[in-house]
Amino acid sequence: MTFTTTLARTGAAIGLALASMAAAVAPAAAQDVPTIRVGWTMPGEDSKYWMMQRPEAFDTIGRDYNIEWVQFQGTAPMVQAMIAGALDCSTQGALSLANGNLQGGLESYVVASHLGTAPGSFSPYWAVMEDSDITEGADLKGKTVGINVLGSGLYGQLFLFLQQSGLDPKADIKLVETGFPGSEDALRSGRVDAAVMNQPFAAKAEAAGGIRTLFTINDITPTSVQIFEVCSKAFVDAKPELAELYVRDLTRAMDMALADREQTIAVASEVTKAPVEVLEGFYMVEGQDFERNPGAAFDFGVLQTMLDLYHEAGMIPSALDAETFRHPTIVAPLQ
Repeated sequence: MTFTTTLARTGAAIGLALASMAAAVAPAAAQDVPTIRVGWTMPGEDSKYWMMQRPEAFDTIGRDYNIEWVQFQGTAPMVQAMIAGALDCSTQGALSLANGNLQGGLESYVVASHLGTAPGSFSPYWAVMEDSDITEGADLKGKTVGINVLGSGLYGQLFLFLQQSGLDPKADIKLVETGFPGSEDALRSGRVDAAVMNQPFAAKAEAAGGIRTLFTINDITPTSVQIFEVCSKAFVDAKPELAELYVRDLTRAMDMALADREQTIAVASEVTKAPVEVLEGFYMVEGQDFERNPGAAFDFGVLQTMLDLYHEAGMIPSALDAETFRHPTIVAPLQ
């Protein structure tokens, strides 16, 4: 799987995103209110979900700027959309950020955190059927393994797990896209032998029974920056005041999400279509959910560790300095 392959596969998605945005730009222009084009996915972007579903809670949205929300199936397609100039900001992971920069020439700033993992927190994992003969990484040789989207941030930890298990990640397995919502069905139907699980879909699959965990992200990188917000350097440099408004709202939205669990679950249910009762079982429950940083603060030190691991494993061709992705002033938390 290469960055170029991912670009080819996501070209159609970018075209649809551009068409969707074009249809909505006219009203914003007519009001002479600037619009930020933002890519999003699910799960785990609570600050964005608050801004999307409860815009009335933010004085600036609709008054000082508008947001054109464009949904994607993972971080890699959003990187391609940013390279194509179709987005100003989007969600990314460490691997997609690195590949976008090194292979796509995308210059960007990490402006806020969405989710991370830490010892004791939930982390995405790969599951197999309970009666499967796959009990360790080496057993995946010749098997079909699911991923949410080719080139996603989660591929980094999968690659490292396979490598540590003595396998060639590029030759010893067949990797197929399932999306997060489709992972459980792909596993139960036999389309894949191991499936990636993320909340809230993991909780649903676990409740149905018959599956077991093969390995978790925490087994590979106990502390990680899982998904975070990135804005293109071209956008931030050209419109710093607009970018600052957006990051201030991301900061506020994360604090609102952490302060009101009930409303955050309601918002997440509206976006993901997962029942409230399913979300209540794990959302913001210690040990059952991701780590969220107050104010959407981002840990560049953890990002550096992940970039170093990917370089050492041969996943990215060059070393990267995480500090090159930090803007001097426009980074959460902004009050």
